[in-house]
Amino acid sequence: MEDESEISYLRRRVRELEEKIEQLRLSRRVLMSLIERLEKEKASFLGRLEKENRKLHRDNYRYAWWLLRKNQRIVELESKLQDCNSQDSAN
Repeated sequence: MEDESEISYLRRRVRELEEKIEQLRLSRRVLMSLIERLEKEKASFLGRLEKENRKLHRDNYRYAWWLLRKNQRIVELESKLQDCNSQDSAN
């Protein structure tokens, strides 16, 4: 009789452990799914950041080029103004 109750106990225990294993498998699948989703979101976010970074670099380059041309034009105009002033002073 004692053997039967021990066998019965062990069978219940085995079922409990099998259920826990199944729950752990399900939890693992859920966690892996969440990790995959987070990795995809991270990759997408990094892609958007890299695209924005390239755009900002391109815009900064264009702005720097525009400033350089404007500064060159200012220097040219100042030089012409000095030439005109020096000619007026000579006359």
